[in-house]
Amino acid sequence: MTTRNPTVTRRRISGAGTHDDSIPTGEQDRELLLTRVFDAPRDVVFRAWTDPEQLAQWYGPEGFTLSFLEMDLRPGGAWKKCMRSPEGKEYWRHGIYLEISPPRRIAFTYLSDDPNSDPEHETIVTVTFAEQGGKTLLTLRQANFDSVAARDAHNFGWTSCMLRFGGFVERQAA
Repeated sequence: MTTRNPTVTRRRISGAGTHDDSIPTGEQDRELLLTRVFDAPRDVVFRAWTDPEQLAQWYGPEGFTLSFLEMDLRPGGAWKKCMRSPEGKEYWRHGIYLEISPPRRIAFTYLSDDPNSDPEHETIVTVTFAEQGGKTLLTLRQANFDSVAARDAHNFGWTSCMLRFGGFVERQAA
């Protein structure tokens, strides 16, 4: 497989012009939906999300590193990560795995330990992996944000993270 940037398609659900019947009115602005096609088989893409050694190499926005990673990869198992910015600021996150369905789907809760955010506010992240002619369509949905601003902050982080992930996973598939 060739290494190249993933095909990027992004759709953010919003109340203007887009409606998803599965989301009650008023909640559309508090959900993030990202889709990407990666030039790698589904099992390779799934493994990069579930193998701690691989995840540590790509997780986080551009320039960030993981200084701590703990994963109990099973339904009910806990995860905890610390992302370190290029300036050295640490961003701790944690949650519980809700579903692990190899190689199709992962779902987990997502909470921030940052006192400047709402550390009590829980979102749900669902990542699906679909085969698409030898490539993988990844869909990431994060729901239940407490504000549009919080959703937009995560949009920036996940978008940057997916660019890093694309380069990583396509190198793994080569």
